[in-house]
Amino acid sequence: MGDRAETDSTKPADIDGVLLDIDGVIATSWRPLPGAADALAELERRGIPRAFLTSTTSRTRAQIVERLAAGGIAVDADEVLTAAVLTSEYLQSTHPGARAWLINSGADLTEDMPGVTFDADDPEVVVLGGAGAAFDHLTLSRVVELMLGGTPVVAMHRGMVWATEDGLRVDTGLYLPGLEEAGGEGITVVGKPSITAFLSAAEVVGVEPTRLLMVGDDLRSDVIAAQRAGLTGTLVRTGKYRKAVVDVSPDKPDHIIDSIADLPALLGGS
Repeated sequence: MGDRAETDSTKPADIDGVLLDIDGVIATSWRPLPGAADALAELERRGIPRAFLTSTTSRTRAQIVERLAAGGIAVDADEVLTAAVLTSEYLQSTHPGARAWLINSGADLTEDMPGVTFDADDPEVVVLGGAGAAFDHLTLSRVVELMLGGTPVVAMHRGMVWATEDGLRVDTGLYLPGLEEAGGEGITVVGKPSITAFLSAAEVVGVEPTRLLMVGDDLRSDVIAAQRAGLTGTLVRTGKYRKAVVDVSPDKPDHIIDSIADLPALLGGS
C-alpha cells in the first residue's frame, strides 16, 4: 500500500483533543523540531485540549517541562503523562506497598513515583525503565533469576528504539522477549503501547478516546496501538519514522504528515 500520506488528504473527523508524543515529534534530543512551537500555539489558539504521552525515562516530568520551556515550548506539568507516572499508579493499585527495584538508564524517576517503596536489595517487584548502561549482563541475569523465583516484572514501556541526534538507540522492548523466555513469565507493560496508557491519557485530556487524535513517530507503539485503543492515529515523518517500516506493516496509520508543523492543517478549521 506504500506511504498513505501520498494519497490520504482527508481530515480526521470529530476530533476534540490531541495527544502527542514528545521524542521525535516535538523535539529530538530535547531540541524542538521546526514548527513545533507554532503548531502547539495554534492548537491553543483554537482551544483544542492536549496532553503529552511519552515513554521518556531520561528526564523527570519537571525536567521535561523545563527543557521544553528552554526551547520556547510552554507545557504544564499536569499535561505530561510519563511512563514513570503511569507505572507509579499501576504499582500502587496492583502491588500496594511492594518493595520495587527500579532499573533505569537516565534520570532518577523516583520523584515521579510517589508512594512507591524502592529497595534494590530485597525487591518484591522489578520495574524496568529505559534501556542503556543500566541494562548490563549481571543486572539482567539477576532479573531472570528473580523471575524464576516468582518475582513479577513491570516494564514502563515496550518501545524498541528511540531517536537521538546521533541516530537510533535500542530500547527496553528489545529485551523483553528474551527476559520472558528465560524467566518463564510474562512481563506487564504499563506505558505505550499498552491500551491502558492511551485510556489514561484520554482522561487527562478530558476527551473520549474515539474523539482523540494521537500524534507519534513510532508506527507500532504510538500510532497503531492508539488506533487499537479507539483513537485516531497520525504518524509524523520525523524522529524514528522509517518509510520501509510503514510499507511492510499490515496495519497502516490513519494519517501521515511530514511533521508536527502540519498538524493544524490536518485538523482543518481556523
